[in-house]
Amino acid sequence: MTAARTCPVRVEGRLDEPLSRWLWLVKWLLAVPHYLVLAVLWAAYPFVGVVAFFAILVTGRYPRPLFGFTVGVLRWSWRVQFYATSALGTDRYPPFTLADVPDYPARLEVEYPQRLSRGLVLVKSWLLALPHLVLVGLFAGGGSWLTGRTGSDGFTWAAGGLVGVLVLVAGVVLLATGRYPRPLFDFVLGLDRWVLRVAAYVSLLTDAYPPFRLDQGGSEPGDTSPVPAPDTPAPARAAWTGGRTAAAIAGAALVLVSAGLLTGGAAVLWADRTQRDADGYFTASNTFSAGGYALTSDPIQLDGVEAGAAGWAATVGEARIRATGTEKPVFVGIARTADVARYLAAAEYTTVTDLTETGAVTTIHPGGALGGRPGDAGIWAAGATGVGTRTLVWPVRDGDWTLVVLNADGSRGVVAQVEAGATIPALGRVAAVVLGAGLLVLGGGVALIWLAARGAARGPGTPTVPAPEPERTTTV
Repeated sequence: MTAARTCPVRVEGRLDEPLSRWLWLVKWLLAVPHYLVLAVLWAAYPFVGVVAFFAILVTGRYPRPLFGFTVGVLRWSWRVQFYATSALGTDRYPPFTLADVPDYPARLEVEYPQRLSRGLVLVKSWLLALPHLVLVGLFAGGGSWLTGRTGSDGFTWAAGGLVGVLVLVAGVVLLATGRYPRPLFDFVLGLDRWVLRVAAYVSLLTDAYPPFRLDQGGSEPGDTSPVPAPDTPAPARAAWTGGRTAAAIAGAALVLVSAGLLTGGAAVLWADRTQRDADGYFTASNTFSAGGYALTSDPIQLDGVEAGAAGWAATVGEARIRATGTEKPVFVGIARTADVARYLAAAEYTTVTDLTETGAVTTIHPGGALGGRPGDAGIWAAGATGVGTRTLVWPVRDGDWTLVVLNADGSRGVVAQVEAGATIPALGRVAAVVLGAGLLVLGGGVALIWLAARGAARGPGTPTVPAPEPERTTTV
């Protein structure tokens, strides 16, 4: 690199046009061999960093072989990310090497420091870098590169966040038009450059604090190049003003929100179409046991509900409870919570308060015998009793309700498999609303990014040059 060294960490990326319209869709797959090699390199990366830490603490120098390895891993990762996910700036496959490749479109160099501060090495990678880490979390997707750099997948730092969203937008534009939006490329390279400068600082490669500055474009600021001929127009620079930058960031945030809405809506639609049983119910089941005389649910509170009307009734539809007694005939019923409390006031029973992956969380209420068959209690809004599987279908109603499972004869020791289900007829409408909202938010985000990039491409404007006046001839 022949540029003047204004920063010890130099990140460059050249937009290698023309680019294939569709190749970016599979670059992540083509880069798998690189990911496998980088997984091994990044597994060694933290151990090299620990050795370098103590070497700097004792000698004030970063051992050159270790320095070359660390920079090489960052350089290799940058080439792969530039190709596959964090820029899509070239279709040229990355080379398998830690060394610099001068003719490759993506390059990274870090100037070797002759001396490093022994004191800074104790605090710069976590305390001093903290403000930058917050920003890098936004740029690179939750800080996945910096928090995961000690793992084998640390090189996937640019897979999400603002960089990922903007690159996705650029890929869609490339697919549709065959051209990569140059202002968007310059903006993305500025974000990538910021992340890599922080990465080098956190990796103890330099004492130069990363600037809080978005240096856009493929070249580092301060690059020197041959002076153009007088008649050669100066290349246009993208005019990313504060307003346009804010619009691009806001658009990227909207795209991220839309991704959540679209994913959630698709999941709800998938559940509505595939997860119902033959009768149209969503169900969940578990086996419960109680040493006392009854097994009850926590109170189910439904407010403002009228059967068959809008609200909970229209959303949940019908509730179905199935209970199968494993040892005795079973009774399953649902009643007002207050009526159940009075009915079981003197009896020993168990309440299921929560369900976990390892089983049910229960509360035992001490007491005596039940004192009669549950079918004779006269409190049930709906109930079913008998041998084998008993089914209770209940239109959802307003109030506080409790589900109760007992032995049909009112005896002690209840063991039953209970299945609860609901039709949830509104689920399809919910999916449509969420998907529609996601598409609207996505459209707004893409529009903001496009307008910001379009305005930057136009730049601040160029002065209008008046046309030369025609030559006049004078007759003497």
